[in-house]
This record gives sequence, C-alpha cells and structure tokens, in this order.
Amino acid sequence: MLVLVMGVSGSGKSTLGRMLATAVGAEFLEADTFHPPANIAKMTRGTPLEDADRWPWLDAIGAAIAGHRKEGRSVVLACSALKAAYRDRLFARAGEAGRVVFLDGGEALIARRLGGRKGHYMPPTLLPSQIATLEPPADALRVDIALTPAEILAQVLATLRN
Repeated sequence: MLVLVMGVSGSGKSTLGRMLATAVGAEFLEADTFHPPANIAKMTRGTPLEDADRWPWLDAIGAAIAGHRKEGRSVVLACSALKAAYRDRLFARAGEAGRVVFLDGGEALIARRLGGRKGHYMPPTLLPSQIATLEPPADALRVDIALTPAEILAQVLATLRN
C-alpha cells in the first residue's frame, strides 16, 4: 500500500500521516525531511519555492518510497504535493500509483493553525502562495480538516478498506 497524505502547510498532513501509518503498519515518510538546506533557507526567508526547487526534492522522496516498496513495506507519505505534476512525478519515481488523501480546509482555519505552530521553517506568510499553487486532485479522498484527527483517521481507514 502507498498512501499520499497531501494539502497545504498546516492542514495536518504529518499528524494524520503518522496516525495512519501506525494504524495500517506502514512506514511513515515526512516529505519535509527531504528538503535540501537551500529550500529550507528559501522558505524560512518567506520566499515560495519554484518548480525547479521542487523537482530534486520530489525525486528524492520518490526514490525513498521505491526503496521501501521493493522491500515489501507499505508507505504513508505526508507531502504537500500541491500540483498534479508533483503527484505524478512522485508516483512515477516511486514506481507505482498510490491512493491520495487530500486534507482540505478553509484559509482562516489553516492560518490559525500556522500562527500557533512553533519550530517549523514554513512561515504563515507563505500560505497564500500555497493556496494559489494548489491544484486539488480529482481522484482523491477529500477530507475536511475541521474534523478531529481521530474522525479524519476513521474516515480514511473506512475508505481504504473498501
């Protein structure tokens, strides 16, 4: 099994991803840990990433997924994957298509979450650029982030089991 948990920064990807990976016995991969220092520095300064910044990052994530899958392990990935081209590239590098869970919510709710987050390099000022870049997937399980993490997990698990 390969599941991509996607959405803008602050939507709860890491929280749900960890919970889902534990529930299904999968490896959890956090896309943020694959960013090179130059990308982190750029975002820390409040500068949005460009596609050229993202391609090597997405390739590294895809290669990591492929490695886990070759060993027969299921993977849950928390990654913004805002554009269809990013999702396509991830799955191409991983060597297989996966299920997509899109964490969707209003800008005000996400901005509040980002405003209360400590110790992350992604400043709340980049939220508008993320929303502008977002291409909502048509073929995903769309989940309202206003639900509790437990409610979201239950909804995702019910869908994955069907």
